[in-house]
Amino acid sequence: MTKLLRCSLIIGCLLIAPNLVAAQVLIVHPANNTTELSRNTLRAIFAMRTPQWPDGSPLQVFVLDDSDSTHTSFCKHILGMFPYQLRRIWDRQVFSGTGTAPITVKTEQEMLERVSTTKGAIGYVLPEKVDDSVKTLGELL
Repeated sequence: MTKLLRCSLIIGCLLIAPNLVAAQVLIVHPANNTTELSRNTLRAIFAMRTPQWPDGSPLQVFVLDDSDSTHTSFCKHILGMFPYQLRRIWDRQVFSGTGTAPITVKTEQEMLERVSTTKGAIGYVLPEKVDDSVKTLGELL
């Protein structure tokens, strides 16, 4: 292979690789009637600025740890922000007394368990982790 061809292949792979991101699935409690959410609504929910669902029922947000790769991908590709930006929003609300932070879970399995047993809950997992205990709002890229 010529040097130019190898360089072209490497550059092509580097340009394509950022788009090959694992999709997350939004999960909600099985009794939830919501079928879809806009990006702006998701940002408001995960920034803890929306305390209730559109029907008025209380909302409970679950997230993975800031260092978790699924959380990082979710923040960057679904919410359009970095995990540290989301953390700043939560910290500002907690320290000023105007709000609370979401509940952090350690694993995607724990996320499934907590969302499935908490009325009004929302979270996210990788598609291969989803089971029948939760309702999905769809895959997002």
